[in-house]
Parts: sequence; structure tokens; C-alpha cells
Amino acid sequence: MELFQWILQNSVMFWLLMVVVMLVAELLTLGLTTIWFAFGALVALVLAAVGSPFAVQFGAFAVVSLLVMALARNAALEHFNHDRARTNVDALVGQKAIVTQSISNVKAQGQAVLNGMEWTARGTTEEEIEEGAVVVVRNVSGVKLIVEKEEGTVDRA
Repeated sequence: MELFQWILQNSVMFWLLMVVVMLVAELLTLGLTTIWFAFGALVALVLAAVGSPFAVQFGAFAVVSLLVMALARNAALEHFNHDRARTNVDALVGQKAIVTQSISNVKAQGQAVLNGMEWTARGTTEEEIEEGAVVVVRNVSGVKLIVEKEEGTVDRA
């Protein structure tokens, strides 16, 4: 209870401390995990400086933190990760494969060869894809390639 009383009496100092702690935590992690709360704490700091009640300060902190996180997180992650090379199964998306057994989602069958390895394959639609067709990997689900026929290709079969 003593801490809460101190926070109420020193809300400007509390929010300033929160801004600093969140920024330091962000600098140490570099994972875009606490920067949102730093923005919220900054708004709460301004409200504390003009004498707003603590409930208003805390509400603004919560709303601004969540709003900034919702609006900026994906854009920021894309910006910081744009040069990161895709690895493992993520690197397979967009590559081309050759169908070695006709792909039919209805019959639950299909295989394709990609980079010299044979994979179970399923289509993105219910349309059957013939053996010998060139397909493009759109997703990987477990050990299955999710593929669609490449536009403009002629079957090799």
C-alpha cells in the first residue's frame, strides 16, 4: 500500500521512471517488446504533468500502448526483418516443384519433387494437378507442400 501511495503522490516521477525502464529494456532486448509501453508511459507522463487523475493517466497508458502496438508492430517487424534470409521450410515457399504423382485433395494423394526431395503435396484448390506439372509452393503444412499449378506451364506427362 505504501508503494501505491508513493505512486499517487509522485506520478510524474513514476511515469518518467516507466519511460526510462521501458526504453532500457527495449535497448537490451531489441525485440520490439517494450517500446509500445514506453509510448504509453510518455503520454501518461504528460497527463501527470498537467495534473490529470491517476486513473486517467493509467487508462491513457493502457490505451496508447495497445493502440501503438496494434498499429505499428507488424510494420516495424517487417522493416527490421526485411533483409533476414528465410530458412528451413520458410525458404521453400515460392519455389517450383515437379509433380511425380497427380495431386488430388479429394483423393488425399499427391507427391512432388523439390530440390531433389520427394514431398507429399496437396493443392490450394480442389482442382486435380496432373503428374509432370510444374507447381509453385504456397505453404508448408507439417510434411506436406501446399502447391498450385504454375500459370502458363504445359504438363510434361
